[in-house]
Amino acid sequence: MFKLLKNLTKREYILMIISFILIFAQVWLELKMPDYMSEITVLVQTSGSKMSDILKNGALMMLCAFGSLVSAIIVGYFIANVAASFSKIVRGKLFNKVARLDTHSVKQFRTSSLITRTTNDITQIEMFLAMGLQLLIKAPITAIWAVTKILNKSWQWSMITGIAVIVLLSVVAFITAMVMPRFKVIQKLIDKINGVTRENLTGIRVVRAFNAEDYQEKKFEEVNQELTQKQTFNQKTFAIMMPVMYLVMYLLTLAIYYVGSHLIDQALMADKISLFGDMVVFSSYAMQVIMSFLMLAMIFMLMPRALISAKRILEVLETKETIKDGKISNPKTKEVGTIEFKNVYFKYPDAEEYLLKDISFKAKKGQTIAFIGSTGSGKSSLINLIPRFYDVTAGEVLVDGINVKDYTLEALHKKLGYISQKAVIFGGSVIDNVGYGDNGKEKDLKKIAEAIKVAQAEEFVLKMDKQYDSSLTSTNISGGQKQRISIARAIAFNPEIYIFDDSFSALDYKTDATLRHALKEYTKDTTTLIVAQRIGTIMNADQIIVLDEGKCVGMGTHKELLKNCQIYKQIALSQLSKEELEK
Repeated sequence: MFKLLKNLTKREYILMIISFILIFAQVWLELKMPDYMSEITVLVQTSGSKMSDILKNGALMMLCAFGSLVSAIIVGYFIANVAASFSKIVRGKLFNKVARLDTHSVKQFRTSSLITRTTNDITQIEMFLAMGLQLLIKAPITAIWAVTKILNKSWQWSMITGIAVIVLLSVVAFITAMVMPRFKVIQKLIDKINGVTRENLTGIRVVRAFNAEDYQEKKFEEVNQELTQKQTFNQKTFAIMMPVMYLVMYLLTLAIYYVGSHLIDQALMADKISLFGDMVVFSSYAMQVIMSFLMLAMIFMLMPRALISAKRILEVLETKETIKDGKISNPKTKEVGTIEFKNVYFKYPDAEEYLLKDISFKAKKGQTIAFIGSTGSGKSSLINLIPRFYDVTAGEVLVDGINVKDYTLEALHKKLGYISQKAVIFGGSVIDNVGYGDNGKEKDLKKIAEAIKVAQAEEFVLKMDKQYDSSLTSTNISGGQKQRISIARAIAFNPEIYIFDDSFSALDYKTDATLRHALKEYTKDTTTLIVAQRIGTIMNADQIIVLDEGKCVGMGTHKELLKNCQIYKQIALSQLSKEELEK
């Protein structure tokens, strides 16, 4: 928790210091009131007392109450400000950290868990700061100050108050020990519920197509039921705390007055009035002590979950970034648009065996290099090493003659136009999606229109109600249309190198052929890397690299590989006839 509080700015710390001073003043004013009450009690019981003295003490008591109220309002405002600022700062840092994490780390945390940590976990800490921070400061000050006020009044009353405090602490400790382990489980169950919900929403068509609504409901119900049981147990356990607090508080008051009645009865006549005043004051201060522990009890209701949430957030923030920025931000190279793999080996961080083994090739400016192979042969993993979604385990990947690790990520990505295997559509218009590479800058509509035309997306974009200003979602366009928008996004970015990760798979053969022809004309001076399953997509490439179990088993043109590479020939014959291949 304290590690997270370090994220607060100087302004928030100043507000916290001012709040501390105001809380100190608030406690002093609240503890001053019983003194005036005692004075009024003695004046009322003493014959010959002046009404002006009673009114004066009453006015001072009211002034203390008003001062305490004003302090409480200001503290509440300041602490709420600190809590909101904390939430904003940490949520921003968490979002930025997740954006910088490598793909492997994101998969380890899981998307649903990262969403929960960015939302629910931060909210838990914000609630604790908003409600618990002032109580955490006020309760100990009030308790210690009140105890010093009553220590010399009567050892009997002090002993009774001490017993009450021990009972309260025992109850709080017992309840905290019971619920603390369950809060960690609860946060994990919230992750799980988010995961099941997300799975159901993203796969809603499949769910309906297979009449699996009941099955999905059952999966959700199981997690939901488990979460409900854990939450119910915690709430029932916490529900015990308040009645116990009030029971102890009322029994303490009763015990003080019971013991006080005996002390007054046994005292001399001259001491009875002052002893009665002491009893009233002691009762008030004892209530302040108990109220302090009541406030602490409220903190203990919020703190366990906040601590668990803080730990979960720190797990993400303290995750070491394996993909580190290089130093070259403005490269001046002799080569332009070249990619070279030198004896590259790669395995995933938690894997034992290499996925890619001794891969070497060079793509020159303007060339089209294609990759083909069976599922799991390492095609996508290979091209993911270029934008550094992962780093090579051994060997080098060079872009324009410079190791990709030496570039800043921003400089490296400016050179690349990446089209992912699964087309991604962002919320917004066609212009927002295609011009996404400008990162919010003023869009060049002419460039966007040209990119849409090359990507063969005009035929459906121009039919939309608002054409380029039409809103896009993941559900109002087809898979092939999504791929064309993704391709248009890369074209509008105008990179040195295009990377197509099986980005033509959802297109029909006619659109595929037309798009590739238009793309070849438009990108004739840029380097293109294509991962594909279709032979028809890559057969005109300048060089085709055949992968099998992570190894390069063939490299050459389509005709060369038909003669020299048995694996390529098998893949080709499984898709096209011998006559079609020889055309």
